[in-house]
Amino acid sequence: MTGVLVLCGIWGCGGSSEPSNTTEPASTREPAPTASGDEVSPPDGKAIFRHSTFGDEEKWTDQLRFHEVIPSAVDPKTALKVGLKVDSEALPPGILDKADLSSPATTVALIKLGAVVGIEGKVDGNDKLVSVGVTCALCHSTVDDSVAPGIGKRLDGWPNRDLDVGAIIALSPAVPEAEKKVLRSWGKGRYDPRRSIDKANGPVLIPPAYGLKGVAAETYTGDGPVSYWNAYVAITQMGGKGKFDDKRIHVTLDATPDLVTPLLPALRDYQLSIAAPTPPAGSFDASAAQRGRVVFDSACASCHAGSQYTDSPKLHAPEETGMNPAYAARSATTRYRATPLRGLWQHAPYFHDGSAATLAEVVKHYDRRLSLKLTSAQKKDLVEFLKSL
Repeated sequence: MTGVLVLCGIWGCGGSSEPSNTTEPASTREPAPTASGDEVSPPDGKAIFRHSTFGDEEKWTDQLRFHEVIPSAVDPKTALKVGLKVDSEALPPGILDKADLSSPATTVALIKLGAVVGIEGKVDGNDKLVSVGVTCALCHSTVDDSVAPGIGKRLDGWPNRDLDVGAIIALSPAVPEAEKKVLRSWGKGRYDPRRSIDKANGPVLIPPAYGLKGVAAETYTGDGPVSYWNAYVAITQMGGKGKFDDKRIHVTLDATPDLVTPLLPALRDYQLSIAAPTPPAGSFDASAAQRGRVVFDSACASCHAGSQYTDSPKLHAPEETGMNPAYAARSATTRYRATPLRGLWQHAPYFHDGSAATLAEVVKHYDRRLSLKLTSAQKKDLVEFLKSL
């Protein structure tokens, strides 16, 4: 694989069941724990999710040169503008009161403190940033804004829909101008995890990574179980060192030492432990939601079935649901998974491409596509039910 698109890709996180039409590469099967001396030290999945770069500094530092970009051009105001988040719990008390938010040196200081969510950097004794890498949390965590917009306590598993992935990559001097134009067209909360493989352009929404325990297919196109997608992202997108082999998409990579495969089980377990956020009090009409549940059971539950509201591992042809087939055609399955419904209040817009801005638009799409012939009242009640999930 060539190219410079090595940022965090889109992975869904859920159960380790495998879709029936997916062949899982051997590199994603769960390895035994690694031993140190006579003791076995199981990896910490939460720490992996938040802090492990899988050795991707070679990409972000040596190739994309972000150790030069950040100190010269990325002050905290710019970082927040492109959607980077700051973990307030990693900050010493009162530091933001005296920090110069217009100075890139402050960004370097925040990285040194481990406070920039999803960014890991090494800072030397002269406060010079000498290496940079990224982690899963870059795209799949945000903060609660309890201190200020973009600054607060971490919310692992929440998609960072403020993150302008393309604009960030385009800051690199290693990216050609023509490619920068493409990257800047993506917009906030979107990323194309296949462009570095097939050179096409079709960004999708960064999805939630919460509430997926027991879900058999974790990605939009159900390519494989959670460790498959984690390996794909860590190696082909983030630039980590490891083994990934999927002949369905003609990708074979083998970098040593393998810094990815031994961490996959713990990473998966942590991801599966992240519960979906409950709707805020008063955010939906409870009586209407009860009526909407009846509508849902008759109109939607054949695909959005069971406690996870999905018939995964079954996959659907794009024409079944009226979805744009372009992204599916680039995947290993060429089909789409019925999205498990959880935390819907939190992650608008909807569908893989964000083509539905609201839940009302989602209902309108399926009412038209499936000829449901719902009344106006039924549509409103159904929306309230979806808001309650």
